[in-house]
Formats: sequence, C-alpha cells, structure tokens
Amino acid sequence: MRDLTRRSVLRGMLGGGVVSVGLPMLDFFLNNNGTALASGAPMPVRFGTWGYGLGMTENIFVPKTYGPNYDLPEEIESWAPVRDHINLFTNAAAFPDDSPVPCHYTGWVIGRTGIAPKDGQTMPGETIDVTIANQVGSTTRFKSLTATATADVRSTYSYENATTPNAPEWSPMKFYQRLFGPDFPDPNAKSFTPDPEVMVRKSVLSGVMDQTKSLMQRVGAEDRQRLDQYFTGLRQLENQFEQRLKKPEPIASCQVPMAPQADPPMDKTAESVALRHKMMTDLLVMAVACDQTRVINMVYSGAASVVIKPGYEKPAHTTTHEEPVDKNLGYQPNASWFTRRTMESWAEFVNAFAQIKEGDGTLLDNMLIYATTDHGYARLHTLHGMPVFTAGRAGGLVKTGQHIDMKGGPLTQVGYTAMRLMGVDTPSWGTKSNRVSNAIGEMLA
Repeated sequence: MRDLTRRSVLRGMLGGGVVSVGLPMLDFFLNNNGTALASGAPMPVRFGTWGYGLGMTENIFVPKTYGPNYDLPEEIESWAPVRDHINLFTNAAAFPDDSPVPCHYTGWVIGRTGIAPKDGQTMPGETIDVTIANQVGSTTRFKSLTATATADVRSTYSYENATTPNAPEWSPMKFYQRLFGPDFPDPNAKSFTPDPEVMVRKSVLSGVMDQTKSLMQRVGAEDRQRLDQYFTGLRQLENQFEQRLKKPEPIASCQVPMAPQADPPMDKTAESVALRHKMMTDLLVMAVACDQTRVINMVYSGAASVVIKPGYEKPAHTTTHEEPVDKNLGYQPNASWFTRRTMESWAEFVNAFAQIKEGDGTLLDNMLIYATTDHGYARLHTLHGMPVFTAGRAGGLVKTGQHIDMKGGPLTQVGYTAMRLMGVDTPSWGTKSNRVSNAIGEMLA
C-alpha cells in the first residue's frame, strides 16, 4: 500500500468530463496520532478574526489573576465553558502618535493594520486577515470569507487595500447559497465532474497571464506596481480555478448544514443580532471544516455599536456616553448589559469550532482566531487599557487559557504574533510606536 495516498482516486468518464471517485479519510492517510497526514504534512491551520465595538468596563471585565485558570469577572462570566481555549490580553494600547484620533476608528484600525489612520475614512493599508489570506488562502475555493451579524453590508473590519473593503455577507440565506448551493464541490461526494464554465474561465485567464511579462516591460514604474498588484490577484484567482477543477479530498468533518428557511429579523435588537451571529457562525464553521476557505472574518457589531436593548431607549453607543455610573454597582449597568451580550456571542463562536472533531482534536485546535475592538474603557472611549483575545491552538503552536498583561505596550504585538504563527515571514509589523518585532512568548507552546 506504499503507493496509496490521500489523493488516490478511481477515474472514469461521465458526460464528457473526467469523473474521480475519492477514497474516504482512512487511518492510513494519517500519522499514528491522527494529528497529521501520513506524509508528515500537518493538518492545515486556519485563521479567523472577530470584531466588536465599545470595548469593556475594566473593573468588571479584566481578571484579577494572570496566567492559566484566570478568574472570570461579571462581563466575561459567559466564557466559563471555553475559557481554556481563550488567551486574553489586557492593558494593551493603540498609539495614534502624531495622527488625529477619529473616535471608534483609530483603535481597531491599528489592531488590524498596525498603522494609525490619518482620518476617520482612510484605511492605511491591507488588514491582517488579508496579509494572512495571501499566505494560506490561495488554494481554496474562497481566499477568505467575511460575515456580519449587523445586517449591514457596510460593517466590515477587512480591507484588501486602502480603498477596497471586503463587503460582508449579511443574509444567512444568501450566504448558504454561496457556500453550499449548486456550485459547492462536496469533498465527500462519490463522483466529480469539472465545471465547464470554470474550465473556460481558467483557459481565458491563463491566456491573459501569458501576456503579463511583455505588458510589464512596456509601462512605467508606477504602472508596473499597479499591474503587479493586479496580476497577483489574477494569479490567486487562477490557482482557485485550478483547485475547483480537481476532485476535493474527502474530509470527515465536512457535513453540509441544513439550509436556513428564512433570514432572521433584520432589526438591531440584541436578540436578532445574536441569532444572525449564530446562523452566520454555523455557516462559517462548515465552510472552514469543508476546506472552502482557510481565512474567515466575523463581525458581531460595528465600531460605535448600535445594538438595541428591548425596553431601553438608547442604543449601545449612546448608552456608553450618556448613562451615569451606578453608585452602588460602580459601573454603567446598561452599557455593561450590552458588553455581556457581546461576550456571550464570542463564547458561542469559539465553542462552535471546538465542537467539530478533526483528527484526534478539534477544528479549533487547528485554528487561530484574533478578536479586536475599537476602545478600552467604553465610557471614556480610551485607546489604552484595550483588550485583545485569541482562541485556538494554531495546530499546537499556541498555549491557550492564559491571561496576559500587556503592561501598556502596543496591541499590535498580538497581531504580529498571530502573523508569525500563520507563516507570514516579516521582521516587524506596524509603524512608529505601534511597530513591533517580537512575538509574545507566554502564548507560544
């Protein structure tokens, strides 16, 4: 059986197309521990981001203890079932340096790009998910996927470049059709027929790519730079076409979910946001498990969140500004209510990936999820004391269940560590005070 590999198939012809019948995920294809392929190649490691607005309330969010088994104050009590999957980083900072400080923008932009923005509309460069997708996402059906629970197509924390946001999927029904509709290449199907339309597209694209060298020699330096960026995208698209013309390898953890019968209400109430978040999460989980993508982004709420509490007259953002601190509690009770609902959805997001078995572990074990917000203390909209958190073991490279004190240092250190763990070979990340060049040793296994 030495010539048998996970790519071994039975081949034939059907309807003029090549038909390949794949083999199931056999123990023979894995190493003795079920943690890697028999060839020695590790299970693929995936990357995700999760974003929300309005930070937290320090005295009921930040644990009193550091290291493993950290305590769970009131605002993160919902983490109890998944605490050991989460690394919580507190007392981090986003440094605007000599740039203006557009509220609700500077913090998350620095956390996603490493650079302080010049204003409240300009993105200084590509976001961390795009950098990592360019590293690990070129062979999957989708380079990355972005979804939102806000029902607002403008709610995104992902940018290809300064002017190109990655618009999120906002409708669970439409998202399901995109992922698992007629074009879904089921890796566990008994047969496979290449899509003639994809074959034509790849042929046309290959013909275009053959002309790139001569064109690059005929234009100036700035145009060469623009064309290089453009053709890089085309090469990635060509790789994705190539992948779609092959029979996907069988994946035991891939189970096509039930199609949503209807979209949930599109209002801003916390209940509707939580329901949309859960529906989108379930779809993202199976998109990753079925290897349709290796990079995902989930938006719980936008910066300056407008989530509504039924029976209360003010949305989350207005509440943080206008609600007085309760003298007995020592915090804004309604503002904290919004944070608690947010953290419940984060815990559900983490748990959803932890429930999918993969090899001798879980899908979450082979992921690294990076979560950011726009501010530290919600009431004051600070850029210091900011929380960042990660989930997942990144294929065994990360120790989880840690509370780590950033000691006022740049929050970009968490993002830089994530990039290095995902194979991005860069000596540093960020600019000026946000520039970092060393990974966080406490989280490394």
